Amino acid sequence: MLPSLHVAETGAGSKTIIFLHGFGGCHAAWRDVIAMLTPGVRALAYDLPGHGNSLECQATGGAKSAARAILADLAVRRLNKVHLVGHSMGGAVATLMALADPESVASLTLLSPGGFGPQINGPLLRRYAAATGRSEIRACLAAMSGPGSVPPDHIVDAFFLMRARPGQSQALVDAAAVMTKGDRQGTIPRELLDRLHMPVMVVWGTEDPVLPVNQAESLPLHFHLHHVLEAGHMLAEEAPDLIAEVVRRNTRRRGGRQRPVLGAAAS
Repeated sequence: MLPSLHVAETGAGSKTIIFLHGFGGCHAAWRDVIAMLTPGVRALAYDLPGHGNSLECQATGGAKSAARAILADLAVRRLNKVHLVGHSMGGAVATLMALADPESVASLTLLSPGGFGPQINGPLLRRYAAATGRSEIRACLAAMSGPGSVPPDHIVDAFFLMRARPGQSQALVDAAAVMTKGDRQGTIPRELLDRLHMPVMVVWGTEDPVLPVNQAESLPLHFHLHHVLEAGHMLAEEAPDLIAEVVRRNTRRRGGRQRPVLGAAAS
Protein backbone atom coordinates (compact mmCIF):
# COMPACT_ATOMS: atom_id res chain seq x y z
CA MET A 1 0.00 0.00 0.00
CA LEU A 2 1.35 3.43 -0.98
CA PRO A 3 2.00 5.98 1.81
CA SER A 4 -0.86 8.45 2.15
CA LEU A 5 -0.71 12.22 2.26
CA HIS A 6 -0.98 13.91 5.63
CA VAL A 7 -3.85 16.36 6.11
CA ALA A 8 -4.63 18.52 9.15
CA GLU A 9 -8.39 19.11 9.22
CA THR A 10 -10.04 21.93 11.16
CA GLY A 11 -13.56 23.29 11.41
CA ALA A 12 -16.79 22.25 9.76
CA GLY A 13 -19.22 23.68 7.27
CA SER A 14 -20.47 23.45 3.70
CA LYS A 15 -17.44 25.33 2.34
CA THR A 16 -14.18 23.35 2.08
CA ILE A 17 -10.88 25.20 1.68
CA ILE A 18 -7.68 23.35 0.79
CA PHE A 19 -4.38 24.90 1.91
CA LEU A 20 -1.08 24.04 0.16
CA HIS A 21 2.16 25.34 1.69
CA GLY A 22 5.34 26.41 -0.07
CA PHE A 23 8.60 24.54 -0.57
CA GLY A 24 10.33 23.60 2.66
CA GLY A 25 7.22 24.18 4.78
CA CYS A 26 4.40 22.09 6.17
CA HIS A 27 0.73 22.40 7.07
CA ALA A 28 1.61 24.42 10.19
CA ALA A 29 2.40 27.42 7.99
CA TRP A 30 -1.35 28.08 7.75
CA ARG A 31 -2.14 27.95 11.47
CA ASP A 32 -2.85 31.65 11.98
CA VAL A 33 -4.76 32.07 8.71
CA ILE A 34 -6.98 29.06 9.34
CA ALA A 35 -7.70 30.18 12.92
CA MET A 36 -9.30 33.34 11.49
CA LEU A 37 -11.53 31.37 9.09
CA THR A 38 -12.73 28.46 11.23
CA PRO A 39 -14.97 27.08 12.66
CA GLY A 40 -17.28 28.38 9.93
CA VAL A 41 -15.48 26.53 7.15
CA ARG A 42 -13.89 23.13 6.77
CA ALA A 43 -10.13 23.65 6.31
CA LEU A 44 -7.78 20.93 5.07
CA ALA A 45 -4.08 21.80 5.24
CA TYR A 46 -1.87 19.29 3.42
CA ASP A 47 1.75 18.38 3.89
CA LEU A 48 2.91 18.30 0.28
CA PRO A 49 4.59 15.11 -0.96
CA GLY A 50 8.16 14.94 0.33
CA HIS A 51 7.39 17.28 3.24
CA GLY A 52 6.62 16.67 6.90
CA ASN A 53 4.24 13.80 7.55
CA SER A 54 3.95 13.24 3.79
CA LEU A 55 7.69 12.65 3.48
CA GLU A 56 7.24 9.02 2.46
CA CYS A 57 4.75 10.04 -0.23
CA GLN A 58 7.50 11.13 -2.60
CA ALA A 59 5.97 12.55 -5.79
CA THR A 60 8.65 12.46 -8.45
CA GLY A 61 7.99 15.13 -11.02
CA GLY A 62 7.54 18.02 -8.61
CA ALA A 63 4.41 20.16 -8.72
CA LYS A 64 2.65 18.09 -11.40
CA SER A 65 2.94 14.88 -9.42
CA ALA A 66 1.92 16.66 -6.23
CA ALA A 67 -1.18 18.01 -7.99
CA ARG A 68 -2.15 14.52 -9.14
CA ALA A 69 -1.60 13.08 -5.65
CA ILE A 70 -3.77 15.69 -3.94
CA LEU A 71 -6.55 15.42 -6.53
CA ALA A 72 -6.55 11.66 -5.96
CA ASP A 73 -6.76 12.19 -2.21
CA LEU A 74 -9.67 14.61 -2.61
CA ALA A 75 -11.45 12.05 -4.77
CA VAL A 76 -11.07 9.42 -2.05
CA ARG A 77 -12.57 11.92 0.40
CA ARG A 78 -15.40 12.55 -2.09
CA LEU A 79 -14.68 16.26 -2.14
CA ASN A 80 -15.60 17.47 -5.60
CA LYS A 81 -16.01 21.26 -5.19
CA VAL A 82 -13.30 22.91 -3.14
CA HIS A 83 -11.56 26.25 -2.78
CA LEU A 84 -7.78 26.07 -3.25
CA VAL A 85 -5.26 28.30 -1.48
CA GLY A 86 -1.60 27.80 -2.39
CA HIS A 87 1.65 29.57 -1.54
CA SER A 88 4.76 29.54 -3.72
CA MET A 89 5.29 25.89 -4.76
CA GLY A 90 1.84 25.20 -3.32
CA GLY A 91 0.50 27.91 -5.61
CA ALA A 92 1.91 26.09 -8.61
CA VAL A 93 0.37 22.85 -7.34
CA ALA A 94 -3.02 24.53 -6.85
CA THR A 95 -2.90 26.03 -10.36
CA LEU A 96 -2.08 22.66 -11.91
CA MET A 97 -4.92 21.06 -9.95
CA ALA A 98 -7.35 23.66 -11.30
CA LEU A 99 -6.11 23.08 -14.84
CA ALA A 100 -6.39 19.30 -14.52
CA ASP A 101 -9.86 19.29 -12.96
CA PRO A 102 -11.46 22.75 -13.26
CA GLU A 103 -14.95 21.53 -12.41
CA SER A 104 -13.80 20.52 -8.93
CA VAL A 105 -12.35 23.94 -8.06
CA ALA A 106 -14.68 26.67 -6.81
CA SER A 107 -11.97 29.34 -6.45
CA LEU A 108 -8.20 29.74 -6.59
CA THR A 109 -6.21 31.98 -4.22
CA LEU A 110 -2.50 32.10 -5.02
CA LEU A 111 0.15 33.69 -2.79
CA SER A 112 3.39 34.49 -4.66
CA PRO A 113 2.79 31.39 -6.79
CA GLY A 114 5.55 29.37 -8.39
CA GLY A 115 5.58 28.81 -12.13
CA PHE A 116 4.41 32.27 -13.21
CA GLY A 117 7.83 33.35 -14.47
CA PRO A 118 11.28 31.80 -14.88
CA GLN A 119 13.13 33.95 -12.31
CA ILE A 120 13.76 32.40 -8.90
CA ASN A 121 16.24 33.10 -6.11
CA GLY A 122 18.01 29.76 -6.34
CA PRO A 123 20.81 30.48 -3.85
CA LEU A 124 18.36 31.52 -1.12
CA LEU A 125 16.07 28.52 -1.66
CA ARG A 126 19.02 26.11 -1.64
CA ARG A 127 20.28 27.72 1.56
CA TYR A 128 16.79 27.35 3.06
CA ALA A 129 16.61 23.69 2.00
CA ALA A 130 19.90 22.96 3.78
CA ALA A 131 18.97 24.82 6.99
CA THR A 132 18.44 22.47 9.93
CA GLY A 133 19.00 24.47 13.13
CA ARG A 134 16.46 26.93 14.50
CA SER A 135 18.75 29.91 14.01
CA GLU A 136 19.45 28.95 10.37
CA ILE A 137 15.77 28.42 9.64
CA ARG A 138 14.85 31.72 11.29
CA ALA A 139 17.51 33.57 9.29
CA CYS A 140 16.30 32.08 6.01
CA LEU A 141 12.66 32.91 6.76
CA ALA A 142 13.67 36.48 7.64
CA ALA A 143 15.62 36.74 4.36
CA MET A 144 12.53 35.59 2.45
CA SER A 145 10.24 38.05 4.25
CA GLY A 146 9.74 41.78 3.92
CA PRO A 147 11.93 44.38 5.64
CA GLY A 148 11.61 44.21 9.40
CA SER A 149 9.39 41.13 9.43
CA VAL A 150 10.08 38.72 12.30
CA PRO A 151 9.35 35.00 11.64
CA PRO A 152 6.84 33.67 14.21
CA ASP A 153 8.35 31.31 16.78
CA HIS A 154 5.72 28.63 16.15
CA ILE A 155 6.63 28.56 12.45
CA VAL A 156 10.35 28.26 13.18
CA ASP A 157 9.64 25.46 15.66
CA ALA A 158 7.36 23.59 13.24
CA PHE A 159 9.86 23.75 10.39
CA PHE A 160 12.70 22.73 12.73
CA LEU A 161 10.80 19.67 13.95
CA MET A 162 9.88 18.77 10.37
CA ARG A 163 13.53 18.80 9.31
CA ALA A 164 14.45 16.58 12.27
CA ARG A 165 12.60 13.67 10.62
CA PRO A 166 15.05 11.12 9.15
CA GLY A 167 15.59 11.81 5.46
CA GLN A 168 13.74 15.14 5.40
CA SER A 169 16.72 17.46 5.05
CA GLN A 170 18.26 15.46 2.22
CA ALA A 171 14.90 15.31 0.45
CA LEU A 172 14.66 19.10 0.57
CA VAL A 173 18.23 19.60 -0.62
CA ASP A 174 17.68 17.23 -3.55
CA ALA A 175 14.37 18.85 -4.48
CA ALA A 176 15.80 22.36 -4.31
CA ALA A 177 18.68 21.40 -6.61
CA VAL A 178 16.19 20.22 -9.25
CA MET A 179 13.70 23.04 -8.74
CA THR A 180 16.30 25.83 -9.04
CA LYS A 181 18.62 24.32 -11.64
CA GLY A 182 20.36 27.16 -13.46
CA ASP A 183 18.56 29.53 -11.08
CA ARG A 184 15.45 29.22 -13.24
CA GLN A 185 12.12 27.55 -12.51
CA GLY A 186 9.65 25.80 -14.75
CA THR A 187 6.72 27.93 -15.89
CA ILE A 188 3.03 27.39 -16.55
CA PRO A 189 2.24 28.67 -20.08
CA ARG A 190 0.06 31.79 -20.23
CA GLU A 191 -2.34 30.10 -22.67
CA LEU A 192 -3.13 27.53 -19.98
CA LEU A 193 -3.80 30.21 -17.37
CA ASP A 194 -6.33 31.76 -19.76
CA ARG A 195 -8.42 28.59 -19.42
CA LEU A 196 -9.07 29.12 -15.71
CA HIS A 197 -12.55 30.57 -15.39
CA MET A 198 -13.17 30.15 -11.67
CA PRO A 199 -12.48 33.20 -9.46
CA VAL A 200 -8.70 33.63 -9.26
CA MET A 201 -6.96 35.95 -6.81
CA VAL A 202 -3.19 36.41 -6.97
CA VAL A 203 -1.50 38.02 -3.96
CA TRP A 204 2.11 39.20 -4.15
CA GLY A 205 4.42 41.05 -1.76
CA THR A 206 6.02 44.07 -3.38
CA GLU A 207 9.36 43.21 -1.72
CA ASP A 208 9.38 39.49 -2.54
CA PRO A 209 13.06 38.38 -2.68
CA VAL A 210 12.28 34.84 -3.88
CA LEU A 211 9.90 35.30 -6.82
CA PRO A 212 9.90 38.87 -8.22
CA VAL A 213 6.57 40.67 -8.13
CA ASN A 214 6.86 41.59 -11.81
CA GLN A 215 5.88 37.98 -12.58
CA ALA A 216 2.33 39.16 -11.90
CA GLU A 217 2.38 41.79 -14.65
CA SER A 218 1.17 39.60 -17.51
CA LEU A 219 -1.63 37.67 -15.80
CA PRO A 220 -4.92 37.07 -17.64
CA LEU A 221 -7.26 40.05 -17.31
CA HIS A 222 -9.87 38.08 -15.36
CA PHE A 223 -7.37 37.31 -12.57
CA HIS A 224 -7.64 39.66 -9.59
CA LEU A 225 -4.25 40.93 -8.37
CA HIS A 226 -3.54 42.16 -4.84
CA HIS A 227 -0.16 43.74 -4.07
CA VAL A 228 0.84 43.64 -0.41
CA LEU A 229 2.99 46.68 0.20
CA GLU A 230 6.35 46.17 1.95
CA ALA A 231 5.73 42.42 2.29
CA GLY A 232 8.05 39.68 1.11
CA HIS A 233 7.50 36.08 0.07
CA MET A 234 6.16 34.59 3.31
CA LEU A 235 2.72 36.20 3.15
CA ALA A 236 0.79 33.79 5.40
CA GLU A 237 3.35 34.34 8.16
CA GLU A 238 3.85 38.08 7.58
CA ALA A 239 0.20 39.12 7.26
CA PRO A 240 -2.13 36.28 8.32
CA ASP A 241 -5.07 38.61 9.01
CA LEU A 242 -4.85 40.13 5.54
CA ILE A 243 -4.49 36.74 3.87
CA ALA A 244 -7.48 35.38 5.79
CA GLU A 245 -9.57 38.31 4.55
CA VAL A 246 -8.41 37.80 0.96
CA VAL A 247 -9.31 34.11 1.16
CA ARG A 248 -12.67 34.96 2.71
CA ARG A 249 -13.49 37.40 -0.10
CA ASN A 250 -12.28 35.23 -2.96
CA THR A 251 -14.20 32.19 -1.77
CA ARG A 252 -17.38 34.30 -1.90
CA ARG A 253 -16.93 35.30 -5.54
CA ARG A 254 -18.71 33.57 -8.40
CA GLY A 255 -16.72 33.93 -11.59
CA GLY A 256 -13.94 35.93 -13.21
CA ARG A 257 -14.23 39.67 -13.81
CA GLN A 258 -11.98 42.40 -15.11
CA ARG A 259 -8.92 42.58 -12.92
CA PRO A 260 -8.47 45.36 -10.36
CA VAL A 261 -5.00 45.95 -8.96
CA LEU A 262 -5.21 46.39 -5.21
CA GLY A 263 -2.63 47.44 -2.68
CA ALA A 264 -2.47 46.98 1.07
CA ALA A 265 0.18 47.15 3.73
CA ALA A 266 1.26 43.92 5.41
CA SER A 267 0.58 45.25 8.88
